[in-house]
Amino acid sequence: MKLAYHSITWGGVVGDPTGVTSIKDLYYRSAGNVTESFGAIQQAGYAGVEMFEGNLHDFASDLRVLQSSLSDHELELVSVYTGGSFIYADALADELHKVRSTAELAAAAGAGHLVLGGGAIRATGIQDDDYKRLGGALDTVAQIAQSNGLRACFHPHLGTIVQSPEQLETVFAETGIGFCPDTAHLAAGGGNPAAAIRKYADRLTLVHLKDYEAATGRFLPLGEGELDFPGILEAVRGTGYDDWLVVELDYYDGDPAEAAQRSRQYLKGLGL
Repeated sequence: MKLAYHSITWGGVVGDPTGVTSIKDLYYRSAGNVTESFGAIQQAGYAGVEMFEGNLHDFASDLRVLQSSLSDHELELVSVYTGGSFIYADALADELHKVRSTAELAAAAGAGHLVLGGGAIRATGIQDDDYKRLGGALDTVAQIAQSNGLRACFHPHLGTIVQSPEQLETVFAETGIGFCPDTAHLAAGGGNPAAAIRKYADRLTLVHLKDYEAATGRFLPLGEGELDFPGILEAVRGTGYDDWLVVELDYYDGDPAEAAQRSRQYLKGLGL
């Protein structure tokens, strides 16, 4: 397995204000300069990077700038993260337009994976058919990804209708999309990351490694929280998975480069 790092730590995640009035232009993005993160990611010992769709679209007019920066730092663009509400019928066409344009750019830039978050929580609460709506949209996204030579995978996330193990089981009954377990979000949602990986072994497409501290709700560099990464990695290996492991740290008060290094040192201690 190869190791990659998410550029999110350089500036955290923000959204585009244009999305308030134009759903098709509502992107996830990191506030920091993505290419400036590449040197630190390379120096920490990673071979790949994941980035948000918005940061990718910043290079839409000339992808060679992004590709050149990746090449200069001997990094591979492993995956691009996108998402949507996916439960509102009137908004779905615009959300899928965004996903399609992102998939086309990601493929042109050399990525292999499209990571999806989503499933909005309505102001009135979850409706019975929201999981069916989400599942149908995710199947469409998987087809869009495949038509562009990408592998799509769903990433359960806090703040969506797919947080708990029961909610994940419900949506996976409605879609055939691949699975991208995020170890911290699974734990924070009340699940066992290793158990989820084993349960959905046939869907495992990409893996996000992130540590978590329940008492504070903080995400942390690997080995500094409470997650059992030896057990998680044993579960991953047990599925026969042999692709990228993406280390991710959403928000961090300190130096992002140092955090990347600490996680890499921890993984070295586990034989990676």
